Amino acid sequence: MASAVSPANSPAVLLQPRWKRVVGWSGPVPRPRHGHRAVAIKELIVVFGGGNEGIVDELHVYNTATNQWFIPAVRGDIPPGCAAYGFVCDGTRLLVFGGMVEYGKYSNDLYELQASRWEWKRLKAKTPKNGPPPCPRLGHSFSLVGNKCYLFGGLANDSEDPKNNIPRYLNDLYILELRPGSGVVAWDIPITYGVLPPPRESHTAVVYTEKDNKKSKLVIYGGMSGCRLGDLWTLDIETLTWNKPSLSGVAPLPRSLHSATTIGNKMYVFGGWVPLVMDDVKVATHEKEWKCTNTLACLNLGMASSGLEWPGRG
Repeated sequence: MASAVSPANSPAVLLQPRWKRVVGWSGPVPRPRHGHRAVAIKELIVVFGGGNEGIVDELHVYNTATNQWFIPAVRGDIPPGCAAYGFVCDGTRLLVFGGMVEYGKYSNDLYELQASRWEWKRLKAKTPKNGPPPCPRLGHSFSLVGNKCYLFGGLANDSEDPKNNIPRYLNDLYILELRPGSGVVAWDIPITYGVLPPPRESHTAVVYTEKDNKKSKLVIYGGMSGCRLGDLWTLDIETLTWNKPSLSGVAPLPRSLHSATTIGNKMYVFGGWVPLVMDDVKVATHEKEWKCTNTLACLNLGMASSGLEWPGRG
């Protein structure tokens, strides 16, 4: 008589990720948009800004527990709509920096939203002791590590006339110290070591903390600088040293306007705009054609001593 296979010695069942369309929601649904940002506070997803035939200025909240959209009654220094801005979440307060507020017009304003009472406040951070504050920009990264936000790169417009755009890609780094609960202290232009990443916008920045030594790194990937970029850089938060680690495996195509998310020691890169390729041969740096992709790539960030690895094609 054959013995039954117990769960303990049966093969592991791999759960296949599955997309599911959310239906049956109630409440005022946000209109179509792109260039917006979204963050999570407990069971809530807070969506702000974006663009679609103009810049969107609404704040929408989706409750994942009740499948309901709602528009909170905000008060205070309500910001104008913006797209491609920086958005971080620190507990129940959100910080918004920069972005496009009109076509060709970029911002360097800083706002705080206290989601516990839906109150906006425009913040004035002290200027750096060793230079000017951040210039107006879009497509930058804005990352929270501890009580500090790290602002990197983006795109500035050097023209006084919004209709005559003179783009300038940025690779500056600013650190913004936050006050506990509410408010900010000052912008700082830190002295960094190593080679700076080239200027870029519409890149991604994720924070990765090593398990063993608890050291945090800011990981910059891809973006746009006249052409799509596929390089990866890290900033050691403790030593403020830039590094371009060696990468193995089959790298995904260069891209911009993608997303990057860390789970454990892996960074998952999804979508974005990539160059069109013929017969798997990459075109020259100033590509003339590109496409929007739905590819997913994974990079193992936990191999710092031996170089990082792209396990598969994205």
